[in-house]
Amino acid sequence: MTIGEHLKALHGLPAHTFPGAAHKPRPVEPDAVAWRVTSDVYDADEKWTDAFARFCAAVDTTRVKALIVGAWEEAYEDDPTPVVEALTAARDRFPALRALFFGDMVMEECEISWINQTDVTPLLTAFPALEELGVRGGSGLRFPALGHSALRRLVVETGGLPAEVVRGVAASDLPALEHLDLWLGTPEYGGDSEAADLEPILSGARLPRLRHLALRNSEMQDAVAVAVAGAPVVPRLEVLDLSMGVLTDEGAAALLDGQPLTHLKKLDLHHHYLSEPLQERVRQTLGAAGVEVDLDRGDADEDADDDGTVWRYVAVGE
Repeated sequence: MTIGEHLKALHGLPAHTFPGAAHKPRPVEPDAVAWRVTSDVYDADEKWTDAFARFCAAVDTTRVKALIVGAWEEAYEDDPTPVVEALTAARDRFPALRALFFGDMVMEECEISWINQTDVTPLLTAFPALEELGVRGGSGLRFPALGHSALRRLVVETGGLPAEVVRGVAASDLPALEHLDLWLGTPEYGGDSEAADLEPILSGARLPRLRHLALRNSEMQDAVAVAVAGAPVVPRLEVLDLSMGVLTDEGAAALLDGQPLTHLKKLDLHHHYLSEPLQERVRQTLGAAGVEVDLDRGDADEDADDDGTVWRYVAVGE
């Protein structure tokens, strides 16, 4: 699976792309849409920072609630520090901003693991009222530990999430966070974290309001499932998402043999490598208790070499 569509919505608002320099913006209420500001990755006629300057001049930014940062020029090669700097320098022009997604690129623009990232925490520091932050791309991504009292939703989509980022998120004080979604990825694309790095998240000590936990798209999905099975944070969750990864019978059995999960509203395991007997056990144990269970296998197909080696893949890698 690859990412083939741009975000359609953010913060409950439909996405709307601010037009290029050759086109006149049509009238749109500034607070009625999630504005997408973008450039071209290849042979860009306009830098992202210049497009953003046009946006700030054309739109009443004091009313903008949601902002989507699309492609920036040469995203496969250059980190977006100038983009972060432009956003933070404009902080006073966005008093109503509550949601920001950084790196909304599809595969034709830049494969997810080719997107060069940077330290994104200055965005949280600059916007203390921000409630949602999304980031796509893990190469060069940094997230040193910080405190933020308003953030309710944090999403980091990668083909490989650096351990340093996992530890930074885990060590952050985010008392309002309700929804955490980390795509852990594979070592081939920089995903070098271990299940032990998740312990501060799974303890729940810094995340008193967490209700939706997604630890997915991981090659070590079985180890994650084993860690989750006894995690103190689980009883307060409404949604547990271990999808998109290499989850096998070993991990699923650990979940079922661990603490009860019947309080969940939803358990998402789609894109998995479970046998039919194990799937049926999940359905009987949790589905029969009223938990919505997603066991759609999707395109999780195994490959086998002549020597019997079996290859399994996460949903989103390159």
